[in-house]
Amino acid sequence: MQATNRYRRFSDVSVSERILNTIFLLTIGLGYIMALINMYYTHQGRDGKPGLSIEDIVIMYHGSSNQTRLGSAITGIMEPNLKYKNDKEVILRWIHDGAEQTGYEDTIAPILNRDCVHCHTPTINPSLPDLSNYKGVAEVAHAGGATLPALVRVSHIHLFGIAFILFFIGKIFLLCDMNIYVKRIAVIIPFLAMLLDIMSWFVTKNIAQFAYVVVLSGALMGLSMGVQILLSIYQMWFYQKK
Repeated sequence: MQATNRYRRFSDVSVSERILNTIFLLTIGLGYIMALINMYYTHQGRDGKPGLSIEDIVIMYHGSSNQTRLGSAITGIMEPNLKYKNDKEVILRWIHDGAEQTGYEDTIAPILNRDCVHCHTPTINPSLPDLSNYKGVAEVAHAGGATLPALVRVSHIHLFGIAFILFFIGKIFLLCDMNIYVKRIAVIIPFLAMLLDIMSWFVTKNIAQFAYVVVLSGALMGLSMGVQILLSIYQMWFYQKK
């Protein structure tokens, strides 16, 4: 007697497991929205203009020919965080004079420790520049974008963390009742988009135009992940196979 293989679908899942899967997917979706909002507030204004633009992405990874990352930040997004307005001119003057360690110890460190370090510390937010010591400040006080060690540090965090999230979303999505080949492609797309996104960080460091790939690959990953979440929830509770 020949055995027949039958793959699990959402119709085979108990109500308790559906509830668990749904809560997980909704939580991940909300977390991703919060991540987008955090990304907006973290990177917008680097070009000195309100809002997030492609130029902000270029400055972050590639750098600016006429402005350092620290200079762009304190004339844009970070300016409201400074307790005293004249501190901006003090920092800009220090950057213009060469951003030497002596001046940092005497005048810059007290300002940054008071107004910036509560967020710009690796233990609190590893994706932000480290402003708790001269080495970290020097990386953003001189011309150029993100350093190679900083990109490696952030990329390995993303690879480990996001890969786990995509894996569990994909495991749930595999229970959808749909064309098997479409499903196989769908579970691969967010992983490929994530890898392309992270690879494009390193390329953008040398080729500014690759910032567009950073934006498009990140959008593709979020869109594909969102489709998996919404389609899974729909089939769990509303879909009936004809």
